[in-house]
Amino acid sequence: MDAAARSQLKQPQPTFAELFTPKLVTLLRAGYTMDDFRADAIAGLTVAIVALPLSMAIAIGSGLSPEKGLFTAIVGGFLISALGGSRFQIGGPAGAFIVLIASIVEQHGYDGLVLATLMAGVIMVAAGFLRLGTYIKYIPFPVTVGFTAGIAVIILASQLKELLGLDMASEPAALLPKLGAIWDSIGTVKPATVALAGIAIGTIVGLRAWRPRWPGMLIAVALTSLIAVALHLDVSTIGTKFGGVPRMLPAPTLPSFDLAKMRDVFPSAVAIALLGAIESLLSAVVADGMSGRRHRSNCELVAQGVGNIAAVTFGGMCVTGTIARTATNIRAGAHTPVSGMMHALYLLGFMLVAAPLAAYIPLACLGGVLAVVAWNMAEKEEFANLLRASWGDAAVLMATFLLTIFADLTIAIGVGVTLGAFLFLHRMAEAVQIENGGALVTEDVADATGSARTAYEPDAFGNNVAVYRISGAFFFGATAAVSAVLDRIGARPKVFVLDFAEVPLVDSTAANTLAGFVRKLRGEGTTVYFTAARRSVRRTLLQAGLRRPLVVYAPSIEEAVVMSRAPGSRG
Repeated sequence: MDAAARSQLKQPQPTFAELFTPKLVTLLRAGYTMDDFRADAIAGLTVAIVALPLSMAIAIGSGLSPEKGLFTAIVGGFLISALGGSRFQIGGPAGAFIVLIASIVEQHGYDGLVLATLMAGVIMVAAGFLRLGTYIKYIPFPVTVGFTAGIAVIILASQLKELLGLDMASEPAALLPKLGAIWDSIGTVKPATVALAGIAIGTIVGLRAWRPRWPGMLIAVALTSLIAVALHLDVSTIGTKFGGVPRMLPAPTLPSFDLAKMRDVFPSAVAIALLGAIESLLSAVVADGMSGRRHRSNCELVAQGVGNIAAVTFGGMCVTGTIARTATNIRAGAHTPVSGMMHALYLLGFMLVAAPLAAYIPLACLGGVLAVVAWNMAEKEEFANLLRASWGDAAVLMATFLLTIFADLTIAIGVGVTLGAFLFLHRMAEAVQIENGGALVTEDVADATGSARTAYEPDAFGNNVAVYRISGAFFFGATAAVSAVLDRIGARPKVFVLDFAEVPLVDSTAANTLAGFVRKLRGEGTTVYFTAARRSVRRTLLQAGLRRPLVVYAPSIEEAVVMSRAPGSRG
């Protein structure tokens, strides 16, 4: 194939502008009709009805006041839709952040959360411009399922106090002390609170089965609020605990901070950035699967960063793409990101008009909303399937799950990804084979000497020619095993042929180890041929010094044997 043909087949690289132009701009340039606006307006209203009670519930569950969830959905949600790389993404407060936010607020206060989120926003913007969003997809699936299930357990435990109406002087953040404190206070259970929580959960679950298109969460909030007011029930409400919800957005402000404070919250900022990136890009991938469209991951990451910076500047909290609300947006018939922007404007309108009514919402109802969210978050079927899949996947899953519950989310993700990487390397090494050597990963055995070493067995090319074939990626994980197989060759042949026809890649560790083996063969008078090495593999081998006179390259095994028999071929 000539250079012109290769250039025609080569895919053109997208420009910076093409990668980071918001999806909204792309779609508006293509033409935006009144029918599109009508569809987006209806979808945005549908999502706003779902987001209204959920945003307040997540904020309260995170240890914050309910309006912070609304501010987040309004400001962050608007910017994520306006600037993002997904056609359907809906941004807002997410249940996955509840544990992390509660921990940060407990350690550093709300100002610490604001500073950590600002730093996380900058990290996400930088990661997007460095095009790191593409690599988020390499987070192993057992890690995602493990930390999501762990977060669901902690969310449910955090809502037991509100679901039961317990009188507790203080509620520990750690799971086991929390459960102990709840058990010690079990005698203060309020039947009215339990009844309202049961009505809320029953309404949401029942409507999901009976009328799935109805806004079950909003109906549950309205119903329990009416019951509490009509019966004059002595239960905690948003009004009694928080004094209600303001009717307008606050002016943008920034907390006072210094280098020491930034250093203190930096680990939390990294955790917010990592979890936000995973959650938002996972949501975008789900949206792609539902709609058949494709998102731009790095543009989406930049928008998430900007959304987080703006959300906490206006008195909110961490914001990310939300899978449930994004799916609702698609099912409601959205056409463009305008639906997400409209959802934010609807929430602003609800807050301006109906904020005083929020004071009557029972906290038991919002606890019920979060209990349902936690149940839905826990991917129970996937969890069970992974436990049955293999010991490696089960180990990664359980390590991530248990560390999320009993240690820290950042540690859980870090350990899970590391274990997943080692598991991948183990599987890759097992997949690499060398002819006459079998599978390359073997059980540990004691060193053997003398007659235990296997001698070279002649093949069809003659007694003085040894031919070995490597199959699979030859990388550092498989290097020791390949070396062990090659070193078991007893009597050194006059010609050694190593075939690379089925090797897609060689890394520097493997190439340098192979170079040492080849030098040993050459020192014993053996001529070495490498055959069928593709261009990228050959480049790595050459960089490791595997060139003439150490090695002769040939197109095939047969041609290498012919070359070896030619007069004057021995080096």
